[in-house]
Amino acid sequence: MSTLNAARRGLLALAALVFASAAASAEEVTFVMNNGHPYVVEVELYSQDRDHVWPGNNQVYVLNDSETKQIPLSCESGETICYGAWVQGDQGTYWGVGPDNGQACENCCYTCEGGATEEINLVE
Repeated sequence: MSTLNAARRGLLALAALVFASAAASAEEVTFVMNNGHPYVVEVELYSQDRDHVWPGNNQVYVLNDSETKQIPLSCESGETICYGAWVQGDQGTYWGVGPDNGQACENCCYTCEGGATEEINLVE
């Protein structure tokens, strides 16, 4: 009986350790985005390290003209996240990686390490 209890305690300790490690790897980052374009802009955020998109489920963040929006994300610590933005109804006018993470970009990716990005200005 005591061997069984010791085994249970060992499994519980192992489970607690695994849970603590998973919780410790979770992080948050806030993308601060400003729409300086005269038209409505749609935004998605793409993980470069796993198959994940924010907001997901075929949804987009919407920024009206002149609007600044703070977009908080739960992400994995150290994960690289890039923004893609485009004019609503005109995916040919885009910023960052564009729609569907389909373009190369410079300076449009951030590391998930807490805090917030500088203000990202989407201008003509």
